[in-house]
Amino acid sequence: MARPRNPLLSRDRIVAAALELVDTEGLPALSTRRLAAVLGVSGPSLYNHFATKDALLDAVVDEVLGEVDLSMWAQVDKETWADALTRWARSYRSALVAHPNLIPVLAQGPGRRTNALRLADAVFGGLVDAGWPRGDATRIGALMRYLVFGSALGSFAGGFVDDQQIYAADYPHLDQAHLLAEHRRSIDEGAFETGISALMEGLTLQYGRTNAGG
Repeated sequence: MARPRNPLLSRDRIVAAALELVDTEGLPALSTRRLAAVLGVSGPSLYNHFATKDALLDAVVDEVLGEVDLSMWAQVDKETWADALTRWARSYRSALVAHPNLIPVLAQGPGRRTNALRLADAVFGGLVDAGWPRGDATRIGALMRYLVFGSALGSFAGGFVDDQQIYAADYPHLDQAHLLAEHRRSIDEGAFETGISALMEGLTLQYGRTNAGG
């Protein structure tokens, strides 16, 4: 029997191709026709694996969330929850920064996405196991998500142009602003680390008050 001209389709192959397409060309580039062309197959063959484009996009998003390290939540207690939360937030941000074109979709709720629900379960469960009340654990998970997504969504430093004259005359405190874009990565990462450090200090104090009688 002759071998097929193109490798047989699989969900994994489709998702990998879709993710690469979004990473390189942006979210609007993802269409059944475009993806089929990339894979060298007919458009209808994709529907054997994904009934709709939304179902495909959900799978792509969940693939990215599967990159987030959750191992630190396997065993947490009152001594390790802060370190686990910090390490998880860094891993979460790294996954988002690696796939910035998907951030608007990733920012939506977990829905039925397996890895998204696994992530939420691990973080919430870890905080509760460490002694946080369930309400506080929910709010902390949301708070960390806001920090992670906000820091990954855009670059503050990248919003400044390399032209000192724009700032020199009217904005004397921004006399070095034209240099920011050149250092955007270090500024963005430093801002995230500053934010998470401040949050952890505050949460540690709150945890102490919450569990003072425990």
